[in-house]
Amino acid sequence: MLAAQRRDLLLERLRTDGRIVAKDLAAEVGLSEDTIRRDLRDLAAAGLCQRVYGGALPASPAVADYTARQEVSVPGKQRVAAAAAALVEPGSTVIIDGGTTALAVVRALPSDLRATVVTHSPTVASALEHHENVDVYVIGGRLFKHSMVACGAAAVEAAQGVHADLFLLGVTGVHPEAGLTTGDADEAAMKRALAHRAADTYVLASAEKIGAASRFSVLPLEEVAGVVTDADDDVVRALPVPVIRS
Repeated sequence: MLAAQRRDLLLERLRTDGRIVAKDLAAEVGLSEDTIRRDLRDLAAAGLCQRVYGGALPASPAVADYTARQEVSVPGKQRVAAAAAALVEPGSTVIIDGGTTALAVVRALPSDLRATVVTHSPTVASALEHHENVDVYVIGGRLFKHSMVACGAAAVEAAQGVHADLFLLGVTGVHPEAGLTTGDADEAAMKRALAHRAADTYVLASAEKIGAASRFSVLPLEEVAGVVTDADDDVVRALPVPVIRS
């Protein structure tokens, strides 16, 4: 089997099965496991899969830079944002993550909402300028420009003083086995810290993130209250948490 044929086969299996187990696929097609692993390394280097122990998972398209992500799945993000905004109750304290879907959530909030918002995203904070009845608290730290959020030790320490009713969490991958993932270790640590400061955490996940994975683990799916998504029922059926369809 030629290298191009193997590449097409691997990509098709990722699309249809949602994962590749290198040992099993090698036995099925009569190739060495080393060959399959080498092909997976090449695909991972091209950003086409996320390697995991024993094989690979589909790579998330949400690992592009912030500007590029603003053009990814815009209608889906708007639907997710509308459903997530409905979770914010008047008088509550909510932590809103950074990223393009979180920014869409802010834009979907009622203009007369009375609430407290805590965020480590300067773009989310500035988008609340005209919500006169929303108190905004900004967590500072090193600016991670890929997602336009504050991360690092100072930000994690500042988060320890927060007590919130709700955390709206953005990730780049939601996978039934890999859990919730993102592309940067410091960002993953910050998301975990914020999740531990809220009574309930809901994940913001437009359809392209479901079944995908990135390099760094944020949380197991079992540790969140639910996933807000516009993905089809057959796609989310394997997720071991409640799903809010947008």
